[in-house]
Order: sequence, then structure tokens, then C-alpha cells
Amino acid sequence: MDKDDASQAPRRACPICGKPAAPGRGTFCSKRCADIDLGRWLKGVYRVPTDEVPGDGEAGENEAS
Repeated sequence: MDKDDASQAPRRACPICGKPAAPGRGTFCSKRCADIDLGRWLKGVYRVPTDEVPGDGEAGENEAS
């Protein structure tokens, strides 16, 4: 892909506010939106669904102590 093709590629919308993503910011429009997303990850707001029951792995961890 040459330089002209890259400039014509459609930009994605920021997942936080919906504005067009800024060059050099990945999918975000600003540092503020990137920081909001990071904060959500760190607080555990985003989770990957699983069939595991909470506490399944804890028994093995306690036996090793």
C-alpha cells in the first residue's frame, strides 16, 4: 500500500466518544479518551466472558502455600 492509499483509508470512530480517530492515537481521538479506556481496563469494567466459577483456581493456589 502506498502513501496515497493510506490517507484515503476511512478512519475508525473513537470507541469512547465517537469522534474520528487521530493519527498516532490508534483508535482514539485524544489522549483523554485513551486514558479513560485505560482506566476502565484497570478498574475491571471490561471483562472477558467465561464459564469458570469464581474460586475454581484458588484451591490449587492455597495448597502450594
